[in-house]
Amino acid sequence: MPMPTPDESPQLSAIDYRQLLDEVGAFVYTTDAHGQYTYANQLVLELLGNPPLQAILGKSFTDFVDIGEAGATLRETDLRVLRDGETIAREETNYIHATGESLTYWSIKKPLRGADGAIVGMLGISHDITAKKRLEDKVRQQKELLDAVLDNIPGLVYMKGANRRFLYANQHLAKMFGRPVDQIVGRLDSELMPPDVADAFWQKDLHMLATGEHYAGRESMFDAAGHLRQFWSVVVPWSGYDGMPALIGLITDITELQRLKDELQRQAHTDSLTGVANRRSFFERAEHEFAHSRRHGAPLSLIAVDVDHFKQINDEHGHPVGDLVLQGFVQCCLDQLRAQALCARTGGEEFCILLPGVPADAAQAIAERIRTAVAAACLSPEHPALRVTASFGVTGLGPADPHFGAVYSRADRALYTAKQQGRNCSCLHHVSEIATSP
Repeated sequence: MPMPTPDESPQLSAIDYRQLLDEVGAFVYTTDAHGQYTYANQLVLELLGNPPLQAILGKSFTDFVDIGEAGATLRETDLRVLRDGETIAREETNYIHATGESLTYWSIKKPLRGADGAIVGMLGISHDITAKKRLEDKVRQQKELLDAVLDNIPGLVYMKGANRRFLYANQHLAKMFGRPVDQIVGRLDSELMPPDVADAFWQKDLHMLATGEHYAGRESMFDAAGHLRQFWSVVVPWSGYDGMPALIGLITDITELQRLKDELQRQAHTDSLTGVANRRSFFERAEHEFAHSRRHGAPLSLIAVDVDHFKQINDEHGHPVGDLVLQGFVQCCLDQLRAQALCARTGGEEFCILLPGVPADAAQAIAERIRTAVAAACLSPEHPALRVTASFGVTGLGPADPHFGAVYSRADRALYTAKQQGRNCSCLHHVSEIATSP
């Protein structure tokens, strides 16, 4: 079939063009140089209440639509097109009288020119983006709400992809890293943490990604200020909205809780007045050292101590002075002891010194050094004439001792002997004999 020549090509009539514009799915209109309609397609007419085309010709948009607070901007936009010849694309929101609703459009406006190039009107093409805009607003509001929730819960929240890059971080995590959120999202974990720390976390992450198992455990990490923080971390694998695996983490800062726990534990094992171990923690440690010495055949010695005439000190000088005496006495002991020794207050003025790895003869030498230091010290500066002495009972682990209680009883008997011999002395109680040092 022969092709038609240009002269034979079908020509579209004005009616055909109007029908075509009615089907384009956009609001199409033209105005004159004063902004009054010279044409509107069917969508525009429906928007304005379905008047016939002739009824809107010569009228302006504002005769049908309340442009409200946006009016000044809209008029300025039209002037820029009709007066300055600009082509403008922008979002517009208008209240439609005919339907009683606000609609949002993406509008393109450009000048229409006559044969001489002069501006004679304006062509407008608008797409209704109300539904899209409402959806965007809803998504934005939901994101703002979610961010508000996640930024105000007392925890660090993040999402990390299988490529080790952060997909989300709340403000608490940002503060931890000392960076704004936009400098965390998209970054590798190794860019935000020391490489060895990041690699250790990544090994756990790989296990979760491979098995789908959850993780919960305690972690330690330095914050942006260089302070070591303690965290309880819960991490959950997620398949991802796009099918790409990811990890969601919720980290709770338990630094203060751990500090309080450690302090309570310290208080439970420490004498509040002198700062050394209390009776309970002493016997717990002593049983452990007894078992260790038995297992390895190592020596273990014990010194039992009484501050001499302590009741008389309290009666004559008062309990505050007595407290100072006990504190000073403990300091004299600690000054003569090595780190592995355990000094404990086991009663009012009664103390025990546990010496792992030290034979009984060496333990008596230590007791003598402490006794001499105490006798020479001024334990109450407000009472320089007050001199304090102490009595010491020393013994070592015997091959037939069935439990630590046997060692403790022997040291106590040695202490009783030292008191009988006039106090301010040390008495060594071997398993088979007693020796005394004045």
